[in-house]
Formats: sequence, C-alpha cells, structure tokens
Amino acid sequence: MKIAIGNDHAGPEYKQAIISYLESKGIEVTNYGTDTEASVDYPDYIHPVANDVANNKVNLGIIICGSGNGAAMTANKHQKVRAALCWTKELAELARLHNDANILSIPARFTSIPQAVAMVETFLNTNFEGGRHQTRVDKIPCK
Repeated sequence: MKIAIGNDHAGPEYKQAIISYLESKGIEVTNYGTDTEASVDYPDYIHPVANDVANNKVNLGIIICGSGNGAAMTANKHQKVRAALCWTKELAELARLHNDANILSIPARFTSIPQAVAMVETFLNTNFEGGRHQTRVDKIPCK
C-alpha cells in the first residue's frame, strides 16, 4: 500500500507520528508536508497529495492543517478526490464505509496525536460498503 501525506505548519508532529505508524505497518509513504512550524500556505502541500490520489499514484492520502477545512477544500477541487474532514475514528470509518473517501483530512488543532493515529488506523482498515452508497458516490463529481 502507498500513502501520500501533506501538512502545513500546524501538523509536523502529527505527520511524524502518522508516518511512524504507517511505516511500522510496512506502508510506503510519500511525504509532501513541511517539517517546521514556520507559517506556510497549505495548498502548496495539499495539491501534491490530491494529485497523487487522483492519478492513482497512491492508494490513499492524509492531509493535515489547523482546522482540516482548508486542506479538505483544497483537495476536493481535484476530480476523483473525496477528502473527508474527520475528528473522530467513527467519522473516519463512516467516510470510508459510506462515502469511499480517499483522503483523510485531520484538524491538528482539534485532535490529539493519539486520536489522529487512531483515525488513520480506522481509515486504512475500513473498506467501502458499496451498494446503495455507490449510487450516491457516483453523483458527487460535477460533469
């Protein structure tokens, strides 16, 4: 499995914890995020993740910013991307199960690092349910 990860200045510690978790599971990680808390523009770090997901270079993406909103909004501008803003593992599960989310957006200022890692674990271990949800997911992209 391959995962792309990107973050702004709110998420370097989160990113490192998540990368450690992913690598411990033998998952290959492409890191597009910043490693410092110096202010940066989140789209510069989110677009590469969304591009990789949209172009099937990776299986899933993880994005991190302060609220998670800007990152999710940026990623969702890409066709074939369904980024879900989640702050609990239950939301991460539903995002995969019902919405076939392919990017997890984490709000660093509203979750702890252990919560974030638990969300990542849930996101990776939950498969899309399909069925009635597939019809809905098919209606998401603009034609």
